Amino acid sequence: MGNTAVAEFELYCFAESGNAYKAALMLSLCDADWQARFVDYFNGETRTAEYRREINETGEIPVLVHGAEKFAQSGVILNYLSRRFGRYGARDDRQALEILRWLLFDNHKFTSYSATLRFLLQFTDSGESPVTEFLRTRATGAFDTVESHLHGRAFMVGEQPTIADISMCGYLFWPEQLGVDLGAYPRINAWLERIRQLPGWRHPYDLMPTA
Repeated sequence: MGNTAVAEFELYCFAESGNAYKAALMLSLCDADWQARFVDYFNGETRTAEYRREINETGEIPVLVHGAEKFAQSGVILNYLSRRFGRYGARDDRQALEILRWLLFDNHKFTSYSATLRFLLQFTDSGESPVTEFLRTRATGAFDTVESHLHGRAFMVGEQPTIADISMCGYLFWPEQLGVDLGAYPRINAWLERIRQLPGWRHPYDLMPTA
């Protein structure tokens, strides 16, 4: 992470966000000059009119600022950084489509269900309910798909890590918070260990601020 007063990149984030972690991890893996800008999500900062007007009209994080450019949505940020640094992208058009396929799967099914389940269990008072059971069923179905896909593969697309891996691992480094038994997925655990071994990997709490 950049230590200068004004870094090249600024990331609006907070430490508990897996979607923000995707962007923060990519910046770290690319050895970018960046700084985190803490967003007080739990006290409603993203819901303010000022945030929606000045930072992101959807009231979400992450948001990446690079010079005069501003990018929202983790998949867009990952694509931008991959192009900027020439890393973790596709070798050819066919692989680019395969990366896109898994980015869409992640946002629609993998992160979508597991992140919502985690939020309800960890950050609300809802407890277990028919809603959490529904989300757990859908989440485990998505985990089963990834576990099967990783058979004979080191990473999600080919034998080298891509932004598909960086996107899909975003919520998995809090295994005790998932609401899904990660121990039931040995290939996913081996894949996560390969990601941990990448130069520049750091845990979410080591990359993003809590306040």
